[in-house]
Amino acid sequence: MLAPRAHLCRGPEMCIAEGTFCVAQCPAHALQVGVNPLWKTFGDPRWTPDLLVATALEAETGHVPREGVEYRTGDSGGGFDRMDFVFGEGPLAGGAGPDEIDLRVPLNRRADGRPELSIGLPIYGGGMSFGSIGLSTLVARARAYAAFDSFTCTGEGGYPDVLREYADHVITQVATGLFGVSEETICHAPVVEFKYAQGAKPGLGGHLLGDKVTKDVARMREVIEGASLFSPFPFHSVYSVEDHLKHVDWIKHVNPRALVSVKVSTPSDVDMVAVGSYYAGAHIIHLDGSYGGTGAAPDIAKKNIAMPIEYAIPRVHGFLRDEGVRGEITLVASGGIRTPWDVAKAIALGADAVVIGTAELVALECVRCELCESGRGCPRGIATTDPELTALFDTDWASQRLINLFHAWRLELCEILRRLGLTSIRELVGRSDLLMHEDYLKQSDPSLLEVAVGK
Repeated sequence: MLAPRAHLCRGPEMCIAEGTFCVAQCPAHALQVGVNPLWKTFGDPRWTPDLLVATALEAETGHVPREGVEYRTGDSGGGFDRMDFVFGEGPLAGGAGPDEIDLRVPLNRRADGRPELSIGLPIYGGGMSFGSIGLSTLVARARAYAAFDSFTCTGEGGYPDVLREYADHVITQVATGLFGVSEETICHAPVVEFKYAQGAKPGLGGHLLGDKVTKDVARMREVIEGASLFSPFPFHSVYSVEDHLKHVDWIKHVNPRALVSVKVSTPSDVDMVAVGSYYAGAHIIHLDGSYGGTGAAPDIAKKNIAMPIEYAIPRVHGFLRDEGVRGEITLVASGGIRTPWDVAKAIALGADAVVIGTAELVALECVRCELCESGRGCPRGIATTDPELTALFDTDWASQRLINLFHAWRLELCEILRRLGLTSIRELVGRSDLLMHEDYLKQSDPSLLEVAVGK
């Protein structure tokens, strides 16, 4: 007997609807259709096989897959996976089409004379350094975000020359290792990001093992080829808000047109950290919760140290509002944002926009094998600087897949807002009243669950 060609099976629902279901037509009742065991061998509860495939399909087609796979949530049992929106009566609560819905988010709310920058989507790309990923991936991200009038971030690996063409859409990062940081690269950037901590591994700093420090990476970071690189956890020059103010003033002096973003992890006093960054003069506060990071971030840190982003966002949003400064600061969030539904939920909790990273790599056919930092790096050529591996795909292919992904997410965000009766993403900020937690609703009245989420 030949092995079944399972990849061609469209699922029983589609065949039943067409009257061609093989199980029903077998006269001997000898057939059955079930989940291929291989399906369960990749992914994890947060990035399930369904989410991995759905993201790849979005990158392939430019649209979310409406049937066949779950594209909205994972199977973690908590966080965004247990939240949903409460839609109004009927499938369409608002009549606006995608062209009538405004997804633009302003980044400078301080009225301090610096550029009034904004992003065309409530999304920009998180810091991924040259060394952690290859140049093809770096350039593809820059092209895709430029197409949607948003930003990508260099990470802490310096500013490769190939990004100069996209300078108006590239955030440069100043991290604790100061790798590749110079006044010249700071002057390129419309936004400069201080990375004080990373949510996926707070207290551990950054790591780039020696096998990935190639000649080009070493030149960019001004280090020795083959040497393992470790960024300290803190800036040893910053131990107070006053020290932080000096850092912000340094960037503002070097680049008079740059906005300043401050990336912090989510400790229990993250609200005080955020308000301190506001008073230090930052334009953007970037909260990086746990579950962020790629395969290089250790699970023991991701799952046990930082506060989940779902808790941190409303805490900081509420504190800044009570302080009377919420309207003067842009709050962005990252750390496990996987889908456009996660984006909308984060904004409803109080963020203005989100930062993503892993979803982009999944769009480039990452399967979450967690070999990002091992040996030569990613065997699919995404998170590697090895010349042989980086040749596995080209920049044109990668940038088009990311553009397709963002197009799919844009359409889905417009659909969510339309169903909520909103015409601007800014109207969704802090609207936690539009969210419900499935566990609480089940406890009160299980029959209300399907009605509330409009499934």
